[in-house]
Amino acid sequence: MKVVKFGGSSLTDGQNVEQALNIVLSDPERRAIVVSAPGKRSDDDIKITDLLIKYAGMTLKSEDTNEIVQNIFMRYQEIGHYFGLSDQELKVIKDILLALPNQTYPNSSYLMAAFKAHGERLNARLIAMILQHQGVKSRFLDPTEAGLIVTGQPNDALVNPESYLNLDQIKIATGERIIFPGFFGITPSGNIATFSRGGSDITGAILARGFHADMYENFTDVNGIFAANPHIVDNPQSIKKMTYREMRELSYAGFSVFHDEALIPVIQGQIPINVKNTHEPDQPGTIIVPEKDFVPDNIITGVTSQKHFSALYLHKYLLNKEAGFTLRILQILYKHNVPYEHMPSGIDDITIIFNNDFLNDQLIDQICNEIQATINPDQLEWIDDYAIIMVVGEGMKKYHVVSRQILDSLGDHDISPRMINQGASQISMMIGTKKEKADEAVKIIYHLSV
Repeated sequence: MKVVKFGGSSLTDGQNVEQALNIVLSDPERRAIVVSAPGKRSDDDIKITDLLIKYAGMTLKSEDTNEIVQNIFMRYQEIGHYFGLSDQELKVIKDILLALPNQTYPNSSYLMAAFKAHGERLNARLIAMILQHQGVKSRFLDPTEAGLIVTGQPNDALVNPESYLNLDQIKIATGERIIFPGFFGITPSGNIATFSRGGSDITGAILARGFHADMYENFTDVNGIFAANPHIVDNPQSIKKMTYREMRELSYAGFSVFHDEALIPVIQGQIPINVKNTHEPDQPGTIIVPEKDFVPDNIITGVTSQKHFSALYLHKYLLNKEAGFTLRILQILYKHNVPYEHMPSGIDDITIIFNNDFLNDQLIDQICNEIQATINPDQLEWIDDYAIIMVVGEGMKKYHVVSRQILDSLGDHDISPRMINQGASQISMMIGTKKEKADEAVKIIYHLSV
């Protein structure tokens, strides 16, 4: 069987939902369908999830929410009407929306999670209704009923291993389609908690593992995964086949097709993934497979970059002789709940690279002041202008001169790396550059690889 996931861009309106359902019904192996909330219909439109976040905020402020509820309901109503569903049949969706503020939540974070999750929850219910209206044997399966148990934070949940035991007990009848909402699970106490960004991808991967699927098909709005960002490189090649760990490395540094956490359940289940285009479903897309017996087509599979990094550079003579130097730095970061991304070091210096999402100006000053007072380095410099480029390819470990060729090519274009790090697997190379040089560096490396 196949587990199929459709993103919000594939379910924006009735016409797009019809295309998605045609894809589902064209293959009897597509038995479990994970859906996102309807996305934007146009550039100036608003996602259902964003409307629900606004609804939650207004509820917390005790403001009048009648208009926002109507705006949300109308999106589902329009899709329902496209398939001939009556307002009476659709009334259940509005009733659920209206009832959200009247539920009991442990705190405002759980309220926000519950409101957000209903973009997917209501869409899955609606799509099951549409299929039933068309005479297709289908069933809306809620995470509560399925036993998709999560722990962690209300808006950053983690799947509990018990979920896989529960999903293994779900029976799908012959010819039946299961419609499952993405993005959220249920805590042990019965509250809704959402996954992080890309949450529907995570749900699809969990179901693929839990249902022992032969394939996890992830339908989006592109023909597979490109070897470089098309906003940086003109008409980049589409990757035909790649490994889990190549995708993990590339997701970390900016490949937006998959959130890196979404791959973990399918990696654990060793289930192939096929990324395909909803609007061109006959295109082969990109297949993501285990590393075993994989033969790469190219030395470099993909190159990508992210610019949302900063770095703290420290220099101190005889740093390598000072026991506990790094530990004291990590204790300061731990105190302020700030994770670091990388920590390349030399004999007398160390650079700590941070994701800017976890920082603000006040926090930067506090960390720098405390490190200066505790470590007393000879030099302390905060670097805002920092980007990270990831070059990834299973073929790199057998082609040992590729690193030299990359660095020589960058040097020929007056790009001097601030940091170079190659993992023990030898399938990836991380390069730190100035932000303004990142796009140029990606172009140079991409054209070196094709």
